[in-house]
Amino acid sequence: MSKHVLRVLGAALLTLALAAVALAQTTTTTTTQKTAVQNPDGTYTIIEYPVKKEVTVSLNPINITGAKGVATILRDDDGTRIKLNLTDVPADLSAMTLYAVDDKGVITALGPVAISNGTGTLATTTPAAAPTGTIPNVPGLSSFITPNADFYRIDTRLTLPVIDRDTWTLTIDGDVDQEVSLGFDDLLEMPLIERDITLTCVSNEVGGPYVGGTRWTGVRLTDLLDRAGIGSTGADQILSTDVDGMTISTPLDLATDGRDAMIAIAMDGRPLPRDHGYPARMVVPGLYGYVSACKWITRMTLTTYDEKTAYWTDRGWAIEAPIKLMSRIDTPKPLANVKAGKTFIGGVAWHQHRGLTGVQVRIDGGEWQDATLGADVGNDYWRQWYVDWDAGSAGAGQHTLAVRALDENGEPQSAARATVFPDGASGVQSIVVNVA
Repeated sequence: MSKHVLRVLGAALLTLALAAVALAQTTTTTTTQKTAVQNPDGTYTIIEYPVKKEVTVSLNPINITGAKGVATILRDDDGTRIKLNLTDVPADLSAMTLYAVDDKGVITALGPVAISNGTGTLATTTPAAAPTGTIPNVPGLSSFITPNADFYRIDTRLTLPVIDRDTWTLTIDGDVDQEVSLGFDDLLEMPLIERDITLTCVSNEVGGPYVGGTRWTGVRLTDLLDRAGIGSTGADQILSTDVDGMTISTPLDLATDGRDAMIAIAMDGRPLPRDHGYPARMVVPGLYGYVSACKWITRMTLTTYDEKTAYWTDRGWAIEAPIKLMSRIDTPKPLANVKAGKTFIGGVAWHQHRGLTGVQVRIDGGEWQDATLGADVGNDYWRQWYVDWDAGSAGAGQHTLAVRALDENGEPQSAARATVFPDGASGVQSIVVNVA
């Protein structure tokens, strides 16, 4: 099939933008009708639609003479897949872009839709919503969900790769029953999972910024490996390779032990940004990124550590790298001037794949006191925390604040200070602030 090309603001797009107006309501439930909104660039939005309910809309493609049609939209139970049954559209239509408009008129590009034999498929989710129990009103506290634009980025690249999703492939080879090569559309046809997972870089010092939490959507790693067949493999690692040959090694036993390891294609309900691995990347909860988070992935080779090594392990970093129990003070900042009076001490703590049971704060070397924890959405996600602090009663001058997390058994994080090399930093964060 050929692909229509639409020029918007002089830029050649690889997908079609379709306009949609809600001319019919859902067949099984009442839906508020929303008028499609035309954007300054000439594109249109489509109505939002509910989970598990069909919505019929008319389609008016932009700049395609005589190309009108009808789409019946059905969203899966968990919201991770959208199906469009298309009628009366051009036979050679192979892709389009789907938009949504919320009740305030805010427009969101849901992403590109691949079309085959009259059926369009979009793998996406609604952006993660903070659950009840989050702590939104402590100034300076990390948000429960890290916005994509603020998510940390650590890799070896000076420039970002430009990858055509339509020609991108993921190959699984090595010690497998059969070599398998999958395109992006093949991933879309597989069952998708959606998980809230916090990632951490091994280069994150105690109190450092290289940690973030968001919702990831993708294909289970084990489902992909099953396509190639690993029942009789002698491999002990997955050697992942990116589009330019960068390699990352992941312990096979940890990647397949039941945790929600995946090849992710969406981040906070949107296609992966270029700087976070578009069109696909590996995500393995509980392991530092240098052994689990290959971005721009194109190959997974089942092999052994004796046979092949990866970029970071060649440089002396540990082979197995479980994320250590850690906590961080977000507010107040080190050396901050704090006004006398009632205020907060707050931050985040994490222990992916194992979880934590508490966070404690110590002021000026006194007794450890329990902090109030924010929402718990699973062991793979961080926890917000805070304690009330009457800075005025502490008196004017310098004061020392420290924080520690408690693991799944109630044991405190290690106070032994260690640098990030070779398997991640450890130690208790302690900061000094000035009360005036």
